[in-house]
Amino acid sequence: MSQTASVWLVVLLALVMANMPFISNRLFAIITLKSSKNLAVRVAEMLVWYLLVGGLGMYLEQRNGQIAPQGWEFYAITGTLFLTFAFPGFTYRYLFKHRS
Repeated sequence: MSQTASVWLVVLLALVMANMPFISNRLFAIITLKSSKNLAVRVAEMLVWYLLVGGLGMYLEQRNGQIAPQGWEFYAITGTLFLTFAFPGFTYRYLFKHRS
């Protein structure tokens, strides 16, 4: 896989996984819960997805060469980007009126 393709794969996967906690009522889209997820569970799930997508990104970077050193700035920027990617799912779940 080329470096450009792996970058786009990570970006698209981050976009999908950032919205997954808000789209699905299942925990990690697999485990059925007895009650509905609250916002704290959704944010915790989003943190786990962030770490998994970041791990995949580090793996792909390692495959293409040496991993670049990353300071706190990198994690601050990617974290806020992940939160920005989650905005459509948050809007759908909490700001739209759903008809019963």
